[in-house]
Amino acid sequence: MPIPDQSAGLIRSHLALVLVVALTSCTTARIDVARHGSTDIDAHLGVVVLARQHDGGQDTEESFMDCVTEALSEGETPISLYPEQDFVDALFPWFEPRIAPATPEALPTLLKRPGVEEKLAAIGVRYLVWVDGSSERVDGGGGMSCAVGPGGGGCLGFVWWDTASDYEAVIWDLRGGESLGAVSADASGMSYVPALIVPLPLIARTQAAACKGLAEQLRGLMNGG
Repeated sequence: MPIPDQSAGLIRSHLALVLVVALTSCTTARIDVARHGSTDIDAHLGVVVLARQHDGGQDTEESFMDCVTEALSEGETPISLYPEQDFVDALFPWFEPRIAPATPEALPTLLKRPGVEEKLAAIGVRYLVWVDGSSERVDGGGGMSCAVGPGGGGCLGFVWWDTASDYEAVIWDLRGGESLGAVSADASGMSYVPALIVPLPLIARTQAAACKGLAEQLRGLMNGG
């Protein structure tokens, strides 16, 4: 059965809208690296990646931490990572949110605690990577309505929003009690959901972009690159 001219026109308009949105939606990322020293990590030196937790504040998303640890553990130069929760349990209570060291200058005091250096040596962890940050929706607008009737259902409208993903990772040497470098990743993008009968979400993957950039630069720092 031929498509009525009116319906065909709506479909063409819908496709044109989707094409325009797809071409204009994008994610931009900026990565900054600061090196304070050399790490020279090898297969015998363990690394733990922890999400910095703020007492009563916002924590880094678990999905972002999973992305970073997976990226560091794979590739041509994988990094030996110690499980995050196992590390926190082994060093209990020194890395609980309320008493975890906030700066490298606090590390010497922590290392002087009874049994801390021995426990670090026993589990084989030399470097700590603190990860802090989050992804947030910062703006948005539009509207959409959906209805169901005897002849079927559909949605009509247009919704958009901006997302900002800001993260920072700092490498600490737990043996020397110093900061060796830091990587910051800022990604932003606009997501769209146009709908003419069927909603078609076009999502800006800002968190994935920040994860990729941060993990690549962390790998370079920890391998002397």
